[in-house]
Amino acid sequence: MQRDAASEGYLAEYQYGSAEASHTEAYLWRHIISLCAELGARRVVDIGCGNGALCRELASRGYEVAGCEPSADGVRLAKNSAPELVFHQLGVDDDPSAVGNASFDVAIATEVIEHLVRPRNLPRFAKQVLRPGGHLLISTPYHGYVKNLVLALSNKWDSHLTPLWDGGHIKLWSRKTLSQLLNEGCFRVVRFIGAGRLPFLWKSMIIVAQKPEEPGQ
Repeated sequence: MQRDAASEGYLAEYQYGSAEASHTEAYLWRHIISLCAELGARRVVDIGCGNGALCRELASRGYEVAGCEPSADGVRLAKNSAPELVFHQLGVDDDPSAVGNASFDVAIATEVIEHLVRPRNLPRFAKQVLRPGGHLLISTPYHGYVKNLVLALSNKWDSHLTPLWDGGHIKLWSRKTLSQLLNEGCFRVVRFIGAGRLPFLWKSMIIVAQKPEEPGQ
């Protein structure tokens, strides 16, 4: 059953004006693409795929790709720009069985979890669609002591938090808190990558986590 954006775990539906790649292409995509190759992925699901730009890039590299996105605008643009790919209008609060239970090698969620009211539903959703031993790649804006101190000393918190953005970022994550969330969801964190800018002032971080090989773990 499809629901409106507020019931999907978002405060407001993200608006997409085109099918073009977002600004994250410049500093995130190379890491995601490299990780998919390193992990030997064949089937990839993009959770919160937006307008489908990353799905199209992965498909062009030979991956079998599916996208999930709660925004009607995003799904429409994704389907129009890549009608050969599969896109589902689903959010992390929905039943992921329509996507394919335990059938994907890698699940991706780039710059999604900071928008979620109920973030624990993201690893829950990913765990159901990943095969045993599959991997979840989550990226989110990075926060740590050094970066937070620099933001405070330079009086940049207001512009960084963008509180006037309808919807926008509603949660700030550190390596510790995101790792805790994934551990609670029965994932094992296996890698951390800082992306964009200088070390410890990164724009975003990527955490790679693995679903247990055995059921019930």
